[in-house]
Amino acid sequence: MAGETHTETGTEAPALEGVPLLGSLFDLKSDSLGTYLRAQQRHGDVVRITAGPPGLRAELYCVFSAEGAQQVLASESANFRKDNAFYQEVRDSFGNGLLTSQDEDYLRQRRLVQPLFTKRRVDGYADAVAAETRAVIAGWEQAPGGVVDVGEEMMRLALRAVARILFGTDVEATVDVVDRCFPVITDYVLRRGYSPANIPRTWPTPGNKRVAAAMDELYTACDKIIAERRSGAAARGEDLLSLLAAATSSDDGEFDAAELRDQVLIFLLAGHETTATSLAFSLHLLARHPEQQARAREEISRVLGDRTPQAADLDRLPYLTQVLKEAMRLYPAAPVIGRSSVAATEVGGRTIPAGSDVILAPWVTHRHPRYWPDPDRFDPDRFTPEAEAGRPRYAWFPFGGGPRACIGQHFSMLESVIALAMILRAYEFEAVDTDIPVSAGITLRVNGPTRCRVRGATGEAVS
Repeated sequence: MAGETHTETGTEAPALEGVPLLGSLFDLKSDSLGTYLRAQQRHGDVVRITAGPPGLRAELYCVFSAEGAQQVLASESANFRKDNAFYQEVRDSFGNGLLTSQDEDYLRQRRLVQPLFTKRRVDGYADAVAAETRAVIAGWEQAPGGVVDVGEEMMRLALRAVARILFGTDVEATVDVVDRCFPVITDYVLRRGYSPANIPRTWPTPGNKRVAAAMDELYTACDKIIAERRSGAAARGEDLLSLLAAATSSDDGEFDAAELRDQVLIFLLAGHETTATSLAFSLHLLARHPEQQARAREEISRVLGDRTPQAADLDRLPYLTQVLKEAMRLYPAAPVIGRSSVAATEVGGRTIPAGSDVILAPWVTHRHPRYWPDPDRFDPDRFTPEAEAGRPRYAWFPFGGGPRACIGQHFSMLESVIALAMILRAYEFEAVDTDIPVSAGITLRVNGPTRCRVRGATGEAVS
């Protein structure tokens, strides 16, 4: 039953072996995703991992099964909150928007924002995505040696697309600021979020000064555009910021300027790195699998011909959508999800004590052999309707789930399918880099080049 907790029959979760005094601290710092995989393979679906010296030690309860993920995110979601240190660092840097807010703050924000993310409203952004994709495609005609780094290129595309949809005509000014400031702030969040102890942000250290300057520049740029919208100096249009500024209800009022900035920053954070990751790995996986690439390109050509894809085409491109979903299985943009337990709870026959840090890992669940035979193999046919119907709902959860599921998931799928269709119609791909190291950041981080050689539709290499 939703909200019910069980402690009577649960047993203690097995612990992953670590080193004396520090546990798995160094393993988590050097390769957290590999550490979580190893924990599941050795000890099952609920595993306890300790990290750090006595007095500063963290104890993580890792839940790897689809059924456990559903319990944490959906059926008992009220018992698992975003109260951990990592979310607090994100909150302190990017504001109290939809990703980080809780309780009545979250419910009020969700009620105000939800009407802006209906399918009809989101489908209206298809032309903006197509325009930004067209610009990227044109730029590749001059790629030196016909080689492009799809990781870098998709990050640029996704940032420009979400900035255009958020800010409309103010896209150019904001893209440069975000591109310059976000890496400084996200690296800072990661260092502090995973550290057992932190100095106050107000201390005048070089790192604190550097991130304070980046936050000030980012906040100032957003505040300027917001002030223009609210004052009427800039005409309100159909961009998302204008709609957010106009959002109101008799029960929830409206967003003030600071709340608007929080929402904008969270949408920028969650809306470009995640989609960029999915796009980049879709292209790179197809570059390494020519047969699947040919099948996707044939579908695109048959369905679209020479016309620009529209939102209605998503249902007409089932194989391309399967490619995207399989890329998101192997490389989920949010590879790790954290929560904190309120009350003691039984998950998978193991007891998770009250106040515990709880880790869900799509990176691991998406590779769980119970749901995914030969889990490391790229196979888009895992996502036919028949195959999906035969798996638990939370065997695949790149957008989270339950009442805190990503509000932008339809937009992400729309953007990704449209962009992939246009790119694959224009170019064939051959992988240059075949081993792509990744790690867990706020989103999945690529730690090396993701280069592909591209050939135009005629089969000739671009130059």
